[in-house]
Amino acid sequence: MNIHEYQAKAVLAKYGVAVPSGKVAFTVEEAVNVAKELGGSGVVKAQIHAGGRGKAGGVKVSKTLADVEANAKEILGKTLVTHQTGPQGKVVKRLLIEQLTDIQKEYYIGLVLDRATGRVVMMASAEGGMEIEEVAAKTPEKIFRETIDPAVGLLPFQARKLAFSIGIPTKLVNKAVKFMTGLYTAFADKDCSVAEINPLVVTGGGDIMALDAKLNFDDNALYRHPDIEELRDLDEEDPKETEAKKYELNYVALDGNIGCMVNGAGLAMATMDTIKYYGGEPANFLDVGGGATEERVTEAFKIILSDAKVKGILVNIFGGIMKCDVIANAVVAASKQISLDKPLVVRLEGTNVDLGKDILNKSGLNIVAADSLADAAQRIVGLV
Repeated sequence: MNIHEYQAKAVLAKYGVAVPSGKVAFTVEEAVNVAKELGGSGVVKAQIHAGGRGKAGGVKVSKTLADVEANAKEILGKTLVTHQTGPQGKVVKRLLIEQLTDIQKEYYIGLVLDRATGRVVMMASAEGGMEIEEVAAKTPEKIFRETIDPAVGLLPFQARKLAFSIGIPTKLVNKAVKFMTGLYTAFADKDCSVAEINPLVVTGGGDIMALDAKLNFDDNALYRHPDIEELRDLDEEDPKETEAKKYELNYVALDGNIGCMVNGAGLAMATMDTIKYYGGEPANFLDVGGGATEERVTEAFKIILSDAKVKGILVNIFGGIMKCDVIANAVVAASKQISLDKPLVVRLEGTNVDLGKDILNKSGLNIVAADSLADAAQRIVGLV
């Protein structure tokens, strides 16, 4: 789950991470009022769930109230297209109005899970303001890392080592250590999957501050953090994915034209790979789980078909806990209920597979029964 920059800064501030003063604004009038509170100037920043806002014209330094008003009018309601939004872009519905900061030097600090070691790693670089992927590709030696033992957390010597490595002024190292420690504590306490401060800045007044902040959270841990879940902005999420969550369906939209409905994440990945192998393009990842009911299968069909790009559907079910005849009945009932008019290929395997195939064959519907995953993939690719 992602949240907006202003929300991330509010979370971090509770852990002693220094952030600029600022408030969210949903209208031009609110933006001007916030700027008045900040002394008559501020930075107008678009709030969307994507990076690259500055390059897309979504961040404007405003030295007067007139500038704040003009820039807020320009950005609010604008569709920002960045390298992370895709060509369709995202509409700006809220702004962060933030104090102007006397920036002396920019740095990068980030926390991610290193799957090779199974531990959290703090990364730091003196190349603040740049995309860390670009730094990693061109000058990897400029990125410094410290692997964190979960039993003891980020140790002071590790934070000091990173601070010295990226050239934090000596007199500010203790502030940098406090900053990094607070950032790691927030990351661990809130079950984050990513925490990124880009840039971290040294100000003319000698402060260490998060000029930008990005926090992503592990969806599976949100039940422990109702305060974080309340920050969810559904306008920034794919409505199909939001609908899928209501029915405990694991759905991720993709760019292809073959809808997939599978039980089990591994089987779903294998299904998408096989479709690609035979020249097709999957339109989604959709795992209905092991306890699929007729209602869930029906909703899965509706979600898949709400994507205008979908030209056909492949259902691939391995009947272990879920019996094939139950799935077959659900597929037939769902197809009739939504008047399915697109090619449908169904591959069943496992418990009661013969009974399941018999139900499909006798349904009177235009359902193509496949004998294997390869057969199913080839058939649906041919049909679309």
